[in-house]
Amino acid sequence: MITKKITFFMLVLILVGMPLTACSEGETAAKSPTVSTANLISGAPQDVPIPGMITMVDIGAHSCIPCKMMTPVIEELSKEYEGRAAIVFIDVWEHKAEAKKYGIKSIPTQIFYDAEGKEQFRHVGFFDKESIVAKLTELGAK
Repeated sequence: MITKKITFFMLVLILVGMPLTACSEGETAAKSPTVSTANLISGAPQDVPIPGMITMVDIGAHSCIPCKMMTPVIEELSKEYEGRAAIVFIDVWEHKAEAKKYGIKSIPTQIFYDAEGKEQFRHVGFFDKESIVAKLTELGAK
């Protein structure tokens, strides 16, 4: 019976995306779930900024031409900055309420937040990788 309960608990943890961590005796694994890099750039709405991390959110659409030009840049940066800064993409053509939430008038728009969650910079239009890296560095991402 205990084995079935443990198996069920592990399945639930896997389904909700919580990392399984080993605990020493008397300790619990009460950690907040981590957000995968792939999920952050999926286009789905996200809780932005990511708490405690420098965050860049690219607000656009999978079907918009300048936004498509941003896709390889966002994919590369999300891998290169994993664990150091959060790179997020939100598709506002699929999730229209997000445009209003972020005050978007034109896409793509990139918004940069410091680690305390304060908006520090906003850019409208295609933004090249070197410029994004410079802004992330200016905000303290290493």
